[in-house]
Amino acid sequence: MTDIRTLDDAEISEKRVLTRVDFNVPVRDGSVTDTSRIEGAAPTIAELSEKGAKVIVLAHFGRPKGKRVETESLKPIVETAARVLGKPVGFVDDCIGADVKAAIDNMVPGEILLLENTRFHAGEETNDPAFVDALAENGDVFVNDAFSAAHRAHASTEGLARKLPSYAGRAMEAEIAALTKALEKPQRPVVAIVGGAKVSTKIALLENLCEKMDAIVIGGAMANTFVAAHGGDVGRSLYEPEQADLARRIVLRGEETGCAIVLPKDATVAREFKDGAESWAVGLDAMDEDAMILDLGPHSVDTVKAEIGTAKTLLWNGPLGAFEVSPFDRATVEVAQHAAELTQAGKLTSIAGGGDTLSALHHAGVAEKMTYVSMAGGAFLEWLEGKALPGVEALKK
Repeated sequence: MTDIRTLDDAEISEKRVLTRVDFNVPVRDGSVTDTSRIEGAAPTIAELSEKGAKVIVLAHFGRPKGKRVETESLKPIVETAARVLGKPVGFVDDCIGADVKAAIDNMVPGEILLLENTRFHAGEETNDPAFVDALAENGDVFVNDAFSAAHRAHASTEGLARKLPSYAGRAMEAEIAALTKALEKPQRPVVAIVGGAKVSTKIALLENLCEKMDAIVIGGAMANTFVAAHGGDVGRSLYEPEQADLARRIVLRGEETGCAIVLPKDATVAREFKDGAESWAVGLDAMDEDAMILDLGPHSVDTVKAEIGTAKTLLWNGPLGAFEVSPFDRATVEVAQHAAELTQAGKLTSIAGGGDTLSALHHAGVAEKMTYVSMAGGAFLEWLEGKALPGVEALKK
């Protein structure tokens, strides 16, 4: 694993511990509709509390762009956070200043205090040294448990880590361990599934994975660009004709590195993209010009399942089809369930994340059956692209 400082290295009893988490959760009508990210941070917060720290929680919410926006306050999250954590959670309507200092001074070791949205201050996203200093005044130790924000060099992710003794929280530690296991030290063969709409958004990812994977399965609408680039007919399907050279380059790079690029041979198509639309399977050498490719076909699904069946490690980023609309969820669901069965049988290490992947795995009913599922989006992708993440680099020993 990347050589980072963790809570195992930290002395935190009776210390003021500034704890950066990701509480950027969906809220509707004042209520949190998905507590996954709060649950993800709970083990770190609980451990700090049990070890007698004053746990001072920092988080962002939405994109207020450096101004106080009441609809993007963290206050509505307090009640849910307390319920998930099983402990009272205090709240201050700022993250710096005299009121924050007074509240922290009044804390008893073990108590938890959530501070207001760090992005209410312009200095957060600019990593302004004066704002970093103002945050740091209220802490003795910094713990970063927000991997999903680690690709941003913000004051509360990177700046504080350079200012105070800093450590990775348990969720951050687990994420880095999982990604290191998949990319740097995988059990081989190692296979990646890469789906999504556009090749253009996955260039760096595909190029990096060609160097590390034994095979890459291309799915989603981006597969249409690869098919078209190699002379296939994609009818009215979504694709990027201007990326044809890139698609051919990726396939050539796979040949050079010994990484097989697995493309669809058949597809599930329809003339309309709507729930319950009439659909049928067709070989990609027999496409109707007025049809759209909306999912892999049955033969391609079998090929993908066979590819996974030979693997020891699976890395999954992006759905295989338009899974939000039935019946175009079949490939994603079948392959996900197959991967989950192999994982549960101890035959496969399966690591997934980024974009719509989490939603797709929940839809397939297997998110909890994979080895590790990341809730991070941009940070997960940038790690897979081989980029250094500022929030992680700052935690290295």
